[in-house]
Amino acid sequence: MKIIGVKIQQLHSIDLPLPGYMSEQAAGMDLYAAIDQPEMLLPGEIKAISTGISIEIPEGYEAQIRPRSGLALKKGISIPNAPGTIDSDYRGEIKVILINLGSEPFEIGRGDRIAQMIVAPVVQVRWIKSEDLTVTSRASGGFGHTGV
Repeated sequence: MKIIGVKIQQLHSIDLPLPGYMSEQAAGMDLYAAIDQPEMLLPGEIKAISTGISIEIPEGYEAQIRPRSGLALKKGISIPNAPGTIDSDYRGEIKVILINLGSEPFEIGRGDRIAQMIVAPVVQVRWIKSEDLTVTSRASGGFGHTGV
């Protein structure tokens, strides 16, 4: 496992834990809601929830914001743009876009764990224009071409 240093600035989350891993081999760090008042997320509603942090990700890496599996299974809370991407040159506050896919309102309070963040390497491509592509057995088959 590779460990890299990432600078973090607590904007309005000094009283909250830093994003953290909940187990020794966890890939994702939990992010906390840094909101002043509880937020009610109604069924079908989408809101951006503050985390109160800004980070400086090293060049060549990104942060991915993903749903928490427990919230998704038990409450229907997800992230509509999952995974959300935090680029290495972004310095603003991280906000998590949540959607309530469940049938009940969901209350978010200060300090609630609302998402996971994974820091991962990225690769940029250089396009090579071509008149043909390598032939494969799959060819252009897609959208269920191997069955349901």
